Amino acid sequence: MTGYTFAEKALARAGGVSSARAGDILDAQPDLVFSHDNSAAIRRIFEKSGASRFARPERVAITLDHAVPAPTTQHAQNHAEIREWVRQQGIGHFFEVGRGICHQVLSEEALILPGETIFGADSHTTHFGWLGAFGMGVGRTELAALWATGELWLRVPESMRVTLTGRLQPGVTIKDVSLRILGDLSVQGGRYRSVEFTGDLLPTLTADQRPVLPNMMAEFGAMNAYLPPDQVVFDYLEARRTRDYTPLYPDADAVYEEVYSLNVSRLEPQVALPHQPDNVVPLSQALGQPVQQAFIGTCTNGRLEDLQAAAEVLRGRRVSCRLLVIPASASVLLEAARGGVLAALIEAGATIGTPGCGPCMGNHMGVPAPNEATISSANRNFRGRMGTADAPVYLASPYVVAASAIYGCIADPREFLS
Repeated sequence: MTGYTFAEKALARAGGVSSARAGDILDAQPDLVFSHDNSAAIRRIFEKSGASRFARPERVAITLDHAVPAPTTQHAQNHAEIREWVRQQGIGHFFEVGRGICHQVLSEEALILPGETIFGADSHTTHFGWLGAFGMGVGRTELAALWATGELWLRVPESMRVTLTGRLQPGVTIKDVSLRILGDLSVQGGRYRSVEFTGDLLPTLTADQRPVLPNMMAEFGAMNAYLPPDQVVFDYLEARRTRDYTPLYPDADAVYEEVYSLNVSRLEPQVALPHQPDNVVPLSQALGQPVQQAFIGTCTNGRLEDLQAAAEVLRGRRVSCRLLVIPASASVLLEAARGGVLAALIEAGATIGTPGCGPCMGNHMGVPAPNEATISSANRNFRGRMGTADAPVYLASPYVVAASAIYGCIADPREFLS
């Protein structure tokens, strides 16, 4: 018999069946479901369904992260309703304003483990593939159904294999690899697929680097994105986990609908031009484009190594445009403070924000004026994404963002790296 992909194995486990194939319809019971500031809206859908209590409250997590601290009375009221809802339903996995972005926080808390399944009311739930988990974003109605029943029917996706080989050169990051994949295959390239990564690049990546790949695959249209867990992941989880787990790996003879390979050894930094994440060019073709704001953060690139990369470029220098830095979690903020990274960023002229999503979705903490350009380490640059329709957004790695903040235009960070 032909072998199984990771997605087939993971969803068979979640569906409580011995095996599953792409195209099968399953009732999956995820190990965790989560939402964030959208929980108040989901509650209203839940109540209209006639349900009153969560089926599995121990498998629910809620994080306040998208508009924190609350920028308006309406946002504050939304947060207050969520806190009351958490108390009523007895939700133990609740994370307050300032704890950080849901994807980063749930990883740090080890609430999802290799081989498990997580559904979230956020498109970037693909993020959890860095842990070897099946992570899928769902809509608010689906999340309400999961609260009520603890399960959701879905179609097992076809899979594509992405092989990454070679070694990253100085100043080139896994963000550049992610952008190159989007540039080559478009934002439709992974639509309703499980994107399963392999190749000799993966074992060289640190625990801070790995989430970038599956996170960015949300922009690829992926249903799920998976990296095979190894000792780096096991070591990360060891001091955090509270239960055992069984990693899942695709079979050597698994069938893939499409395959793609990229040797990263000659890859240069990449930039996504406005207004699509797949409008990608090599950095050399974007140099000199003026920017009025630079932003380092988000669930994609707001971890400690991202802040360290920016500090490496900025140390001893000053920015010539606004630079906003928002750590992905309170833990990242604390480590950056203890290690001197925050001091280097502040001395260079950066503004440090409360851990959370910040301006990534255009709520506050960095919304640009009309016609102001931002270069960002985030994952999306759709028109109006940062809150202003006529404000273009460029996507790049923290290295490129930091170098661009120095010059006030898109710049090459490699001139600053030893």
